[in-house]
Amino acid sequence: MKTIISSLFIFSILSISACKKESDDPVTVPVEFPETTYESLGGYDDFGKPNNLLAKDPISTNLLSFINTTLPEKEDLRTTHPELLNSPTIGDIVITQQSDVFITFVSEGTAYTNTFAFYTYPTNQPPASPSDIKKIQYVFPNAGSETPLRPGDKVKIGSFNVGTSIGFVILKDAWKLATKTINNKAVHFCSNDVLNPEVDPKLKKHAVLIAYPAENKVLIGFEDIDRTSPDCDHDFNDVVVYATVTP
Repeated sequence: MKTIISSLFIFSILSISACKKESDDPVTVPVEFPETTYESLGGYDDFGKPNNLLAKDPISTNLLSFINTTLPEKEDLRTTHPELLNSPTIGDIVITQQSDVFITFVSEGTAYTNTFAFYTYPTNQPPASPSDIKKIQYVFPNAGSETPLRPGDKVKIGSFNVGTSIGFVILKDAWKLATKTINNKAVHFCSNDVLNPEVDPKLKKHAVLIAYPAENKVLIGFEDIDRTSPDCDHDFNDVVVYATVTP
C-alpha cells in the first residue's frame, strides 16, 4: 500500500510540475525596436492629419459595402473567412521595377488612436527580428479612432528601387492628441508575422490581404490587439488601406 501511495504522490507532483511549466510558458513576448529610427513622411496638423495628402482616390459605396461584409465589426475572421488567415501571402509590397508607391486610407474600426507606418528591407533578406528594421516612417499619424482621415485620403510614400520590399506596421494607440505627438514605444503589429509578439504561429498574423477584383484592388486589413488577449475580436478591420504601385 505504501508503494502505491508513494507512486501516486510522485505522479501527482510530476503532473503538477508539468502543468506549471506549461502554464508558465508565455503566450506572447513583448517585441521592441531599440535599433530602429522613426520619422514622418511630412508634417501633420494638431489632429494627426498629414500635410502631404494628394488628391483623393474615389472610394465607391460598393467597396465600403464589400469591406463591411468581408470584415464585419467584432466578427472573428477565423470563422467568417479563415482562408484569409491561412494564406501564406503577407501584406508586403515587392518592387520588381523602379516604382512610385501610394497608400490610400479606406476605413477604420477601432477604439485606439493607431499610427500607420511602413518600413523597407531587401527582398532577398526578409526581416528575422526587429533589429533588421532600421527605419520606420509614419504615413498616417492617426488612422484610428477619431481620425481626421476620410476614405480616399492618399499619400505617396516614395519611389523605390528593384529589390526593395515594403512592410507595414500599426503602432497601437500611438497618436497622443494631448501632446500632438506619436509614441514610438507603443506596441507594434507588423505585416511580417515574425515581428509580432504572439508565440503561437497561428496567432502571429496581424495583416490580411483581401482581393476586390471589381475595382482591381487588393486591400490590407489590420488587427490592432494582441491576438492572445481575450479582448481581441480578430476582425481585422481596425485599419484598412490599399496600395497603388506605378508603373
